[in-house]
Amino acid sequence: MANRLPVDQVTGPDGRTRWQRSPGGLVTALEPFMRQRSGAWLGWSGAPGPAPAQFDHDGLHLVPIPLSVEEIDRYYEGFANASLWPLYHDVVQPPEFHRSWWDSYVQVNERFAAAAAAAAAGGATVWVHDYQLQLVPQMLRQARPDLRIGFFLHIPFPPMELFMQLPWRRQIMTGLLGADLVGFQRPMGAQNFLQIARRLLGLRATGSVLQHEGRSVHASAFPISIDTRAFDELASSAEVVQRAAQIRRELGEPDKVILGVDRLDYTKGIGVRLRAFRELLEDGSISAPQTVLVQVATPSRERIEHYVTMREDIERTVGNINGDYGGIGGPAVHYLHQFMPREELAALYRAADVMAVTPYRDGMNLVAKEYVAARGDLGGTLVLSEFAGAAAELRQAFLVNPHDIVGVKTALREALELPPGAAARRMRAMRRTVRRYDLEYWAESFFTALGERAA
Repeated sequence: MANRLPVDQVTGPDGRTRWQRSPGGLVTALEPFMRQRSGAWLGWSGAPGPAPAQFDHDGLHLVPIPLSVEEIDRYYEGFANASLWPLYHDVVQPPEFHRSWWDSYVQVNERFAAAAAAAAAGGATVWVHDYQLQLVPQMLRQARPDLRIGFFLHIPFPPMELFMQLPWRRQIMTGLLGADLVGFQRPMGAQNFLQIARRLLGLRATGSVLQHEGRSVHASAFPISIDTRAFDELASSAEVVQRAAQIRRELGEPDKVILGVDRLDYTKGIGVRLRAFRELLEDGSISAPQTVLVQVATPSRERIEHYVTMREDIERTVGNINGDYGGIGGPAVHYLHQFMPREELAALYRAADVMAVTPYRDGMNLVAKEYVAARGDLGGTLVLSEFAGAAAELRQAFLVNPHDIVGVKTALREALELPPGAAARRMRAMRRTVRRYDLEYWAESFFTALGERAA
């Protein structure tokens, strides 16, 4: 169960509708796992109004859940993305709390829980995903006590001093405690959850196990990953390698290419790397078009005012940099506000000398792992925020504090100047990590733990 199905309904030029794969880290992580197993994926179809009937698409059985226009506004854009999202991401943007948003959140979670209760066989396993559905485990537990229920949070879980700002903090915690196993990206998330359960609800805990309503609820970290082998094969294909070379030609054959690939979100630190890149140009550490920055910003939450303003600010900054440091036919920053097919992303990864991943806070950041998986040639270097979950595993990256512009500048400069042999040693070590701890390892470790905890 997830907020969204792994497909979007799109209308072609001929007016006919079809389903296509959705972008996003959750789909990237879960779609290959689901293809290997029988079961159903429950989620919103992405369009307001009545939901389509259940259907199969490309090997997946999909159960659409309806959302009205008002629910999209209040449950999704409101409570999930203007209340919970900023609160869980260190209050990078102040969260807003409105009772009408909360009421809609409760109603939608009830609808998801009812759909899962109807779809699940006796004694089935239900895996609930992410911050939009935190009430579902307890609702489902009440309706179907026979089920084995796991919950995984893809974003950070905040410390107590932030979580306690939430007016409905007890309800959220009670909702999560309906699961047999609550999974987090990093150990600190699990520790925060355990501490809040003890302090707020007075629950007894032994290690990572809480006692709640006569049951044991386990909380642990399960760092998510990608289908490393599949992405490596894609990036090593002749078509992608040729496209990577073509991209560099289209960029004017620069000496160095820095790449950023992000969903357009204030947590991702896109402005941080633009500012660092500009200052490197200003102080003469680099020059354009010998060194260029390619920034892919995938559209996100286009109806929310703050995101519209953020996009305008980023595009204004890009224009200023290009006005000051670009040339005719040779901009310093190549900015793409569009969705990218996986093949094109893989080619961009292969074409980039430096991958810059600088979020202020991120549950994991699968882009960092995709970049490493794509570099079978052992080329390229990774500059990675220490506040991304991936930093705990990719220790050979240039780790940076995104709040420290000087530090980001220094890391970018060192990454650009790193000798090929040293870069290859770093990349080889990171590739060993993403190969060993891949998507299958993540999913199997969670399911194994869930089976043991619920037995």
